[in-house]
Amino acid sequence: MTEDEARARLAWLAAEIARHDRLYHDQDAPEISDADYDALVRENRALEADWPALARDDSPSRRVGVAPSSPLAKIAHAKAMMSLDNAFADDEVREFVARVRRFLALAEDAPVALTAEPKIDGLSCSLRYEQGRLVQAATRGDGTTGEDVTPNVRTIADVPERLAGDAPAVFEVRGEVYMAKADFAALNARLAGERVFANPRNAAAGSLRQKDAAVTRARPLRFLAHGWGEVSALPAESQAGVMAAIAGWGLPVSDLLALCATVDEALERYRAIERRRADLPFDIDGVVYKVDRLDWQQRLGAVARAPRWAIAHKFPAERAETLLERIDIQVGRTGALTPVARLEPVTVGGVVVTNATLHNADEIARLGARPGDRVVVQRAGDVIPQIVEVLTRDAARPDFVFPDHCPECQSLVERGPGEVVYRCTGGLICPAQRVERLRHFVSRHAMDVEGLGLTLIEDFFRDGLIATPADIYRLTEETLRARKKDGRVWAANLVKGIDASRTRPLDRFLFALGIRHVGEVTARDLARRFGTLEALRARLDALCEARAALTQAPGESDEKFAARRAKQLAEAIDVAGIGPEVADALVDFWAEPHNRAAVQDLLDQGVTPAEVVHRTVESEISGQTVVFTGKLVTMSRDEAKAQAERLGAKAAGSVSKATDLVVAGADAGSKLKKAQDLGIKVVSEEEWAAIVARAG
Repeated sequence: MTEDEARARLAWLAAEIARHDRLYHDQDAPEISDADYDALVRENRALEADWPALARDDSPSRRVGVAPSSPLAKIAHAKAMMSLDNAFADDEVREFVARVRRFLALAEDAPVALTAEPKIDGLSCSLRYEQGRLVQAATRGDGTTGEDVTPNVRTIADVPERLAGDAPAVFEVRGEVYMAKADFAALNARLAGERVFANPRNAAAGSLRQKDAAVTRARPLRFLAHGWGEVSALPAESQAGVMAAIAGWGLPVSDLLALCATVDEALERYRAIERRRADLPFDIDGVVYKVDRLDWQQRLGAVARAPRWAIAHKFPAERAETLLERIDIQVGRTGALTPVARLEPVTVGGVVVTNATLHNADEIARLGARPGDRVVVQRAGDVIPQIVEVLTRDAARPDFVFPDHCPECQSLVERGPGEVVYRCTGGLICPAQRVERLRHFVSRHAMDVEGLGLTLIEDFFRDGLIATPADIYRLTEETLRARKKDGRVWAANLVKGIDASRTRPLDRFLFALGIRHVGEVTARDLARRFGTLEALRARLDALCEARAALTQAPGESDEKFAARRAKQLAEAIDVAGIGPEVADALVDFWAEPHNRAAVQDLLDQGVTPAEVVHRTVESEISGQTVVFTGKLVTMSRDEAKAQAERLGAKAAGSVSKATDLVVAGADAGSKLKKAQDLGIKVVSEEEWAAIVARAG
């Protein structure tokens, strides 16, 4: 792999892992198995080890979870809630213990006692007790900031309002909120006909993070403690001793937690827990080992996102053999085409499996999977079944051909450079994407249609009231009043909210269209560059014509031609910050007649995006190039960049000789070092805030 290829792959991994983090932690709707997610993380770590200079500021190895985005209040953790590194084999566990010995300068045969306990598949939560009374509960969030779920946690029977015995003045208990298997099955049975949960972990997360604690109270949540955060004093000098004290105060601790004198004992405990796995009342996906001595834990400390003194030993997925009957293509809410294997029913880990993911076209080719094959299926992470091996590759039958048109709307299917996923270009007209596109269109950072949430969108779509964004603006009070008893005021307010959205700024309108790779920042850059929708449409028309006129040179590969074409489009669109990938996506979107028709339909319904005029103020950094690196505490990265642009500066993504100022937040990495090597001025987040304040 070349340096450019490694850089591109690391960028893709950072974006892809961040997307899956949001799906798992923030939306409780994972798309891939734990095993597949772990594979992405391991690949990222391996590439960073091979190319340390290419490690990104947004690297997954520096991140824990995601910043919470729910309407719940936010809580800053007094002590960071970290993640755990994973081991997948006995040798990796032995190496973990060897690393501990090396770090502590112990002899190779020095005893290292470990605690071993099941790793529950739930939602991490901290419980803060002061003077023995529960005062606060929070989710992990991004490890630094979580969501305030105190009223909800008070409804969990396992969580005492007051600790028994003589607890320290301040003691923050950490553990997992989970839902037992039987309770999960009963909950889904009760929700039959509504939106059911995919697995107990999602059910627990969705139930805990409710705005209304009464909803949480009706859900059978449990809690199991596994550690602690901020404390005023510790009741023991060992992990096992503190956990015994926590249990004595009335908080549940796993009865499978054991102190192991050697790594061999720990591995025996792992296998004993694995044998009991199917019979446990809750889902687990491994065993967690922790160095027992707390003074050693203190010395070992942490690296990036995980402590050096703990590791999670994951279970292998369970497998079975069956027949692959056919391969169907499903179109997701974002337009991704996912091949799904339809299987002859087979029991895997106590569950009857009839479907399995094949991930993408490359995975089908790698496996050589075809309808009629005998295949090996596993339930990776006990969530999403997947095919891991084809047993009849030598049999004579045709290869599976991935479609080049969307099976839902017949729009062309595209796959971007360096990507593995094919996507439908139908966007606004693809039935499979419509509900999600409509939800995005009305969301707060897009058209911000007050009163029109996901539930109403789903109801209106199901009943045929809306199918495209323009249909939202066709809704009338008369139509809406009939949907609710005494619905006059509700209908009037909803129509008022719809009307108010007709004149949102151009950047919000562009973001609302859901164009691939066009987020809020890119939409803002486009709006500032062109000012009006008319000017942007004219440029896109010209770009479509120019791209159609480009021809492939003799001997030029398809990949090189696509890259050359995209680069020329980026140069022609002439917007700072928009590269070949985004330019290509913009032209892909505008080249589809149905997308142009959808935009025109919106205009015909009275949607008139307001012109965007970019105003700046004179400041001490006007005309300078500013780079932000590290984790910013008081503002988001986008907000900081917006501040720089308002002060007449340019916000860049990388440090070079052209950089005038670097703002370094917490855990700043390679960009800070490069700035120091080049002699570029570096300021802290607090000093940056002062610069902004002086500008007024």
